[in-house]
Amino acid sequence: MASTPSSATGLIGRANFPHRHLLGIANLAPHEIRFLLDEAEQWAALNRAETRKHDGRLAGLTQMNAFFEASTRTLLSFEVAGKRLGADVVNMHAAQSSVKKGETLIDTAVTLNSMRADVMVIRHMSSGAVQLIADKVDCPVLNAGDGRHEHPTQALLDALTIRRRKGGFEGLIVTICGDILHSRVARSNMLCLTALGCQVRVCAPPTLMPPAVERYRVMPFTDFDKAIEGADVVMMLRIQNERMDGGFIPSSREFNLLYGLNPERLKRAKADATVMHPGPMNRGVEILSSVADDPQHSAITEQVEMGVAVRMACLDVLTRKARGVPSWA
Repeated sequence: MASTPSSATGLIGRANFPHRHLLGIANLAPHEIRFLLDEAEQWAALNRAETRKHDGRLAGLTQMNAFFEASTRTLLSFEVAGKRLGADVVNMHAAQSSVKKGETLIDTAVTLNSMRADVMVIRHMSSGAVQLIADKVDCPVLNAGDGRHEHPTQALLDALTIRRRKGGFEGLIVTICGDILHSRVARSNMLCLTALGCQVRVCAPPTLMPPAVERYRVMPFTDFDKAIEGADVVMMLRIQNERMDGGFIPSSREFNLLYGLNPERLKRAKADATVMHPGPMNRGVEILSSVADDPQHSAITEQVEMGVAVRMACLDVLTRKARGVPSWA
């Protein structure tokens, strides 16, 4: 059920978005998050229209997607978003970059800046790398994921999906289960959803639970059956083996038995619970196909769709200054 977007107008600065970059959720006020969600609603509607190339408001601007870490969904989503706004989109892959030849990140940032892009989208395997690049370039930067730090547009698209499904946020119980320790998606979602008024539960084996996770104003669980009880939204995360340097779980089979989402376990949540996953999914490990593909509960494909809308909104808002447009227009 799609909801009517709540108006962010009338707030301080008419919901002005004062930030030059979008590097994380942590530095955003709740009304700024809602502003971006409201901006994304128009693109969510237009993306379903018969003609999907819109008003070309980024025509003449160059969008550089510099991905130092492999990606499929995020890269394609930003590319589609930029092209639907009329931007000239250029993709840079780490395998083809001078970083592989030993160039420092600062030198790479200076080189990218010399190409005079109007907006950059950066993904990097190291936490803080996107901030470092943002400090060295003259254009807005969007963080498409940096190490274990943050993935702000993923949290925004998840929030938009939830709002369209549930009509709002206040009082919703959201259970996030999986590899919380290594997940930038979990971190950004904890920050975003608690700021919007959700009650967030996080569930993981003790080895995959961050220390002092309560500082994010969430409730930690190690028992998934208890964590999912009465949940409005269940968000599953994959085990991030690429970020691990040791044995964090005995086996995928044991993880599935204790923390995998299956139809029986889903019955503990509310009858109309929404199931989410940022992808890529490890079917049969953190989620069964019968749940992931359940048309009644699963919002996984809708998350991908909302990703394009959110990224269009963020590209639009962050380039408004360069186009001489007020950020609230």
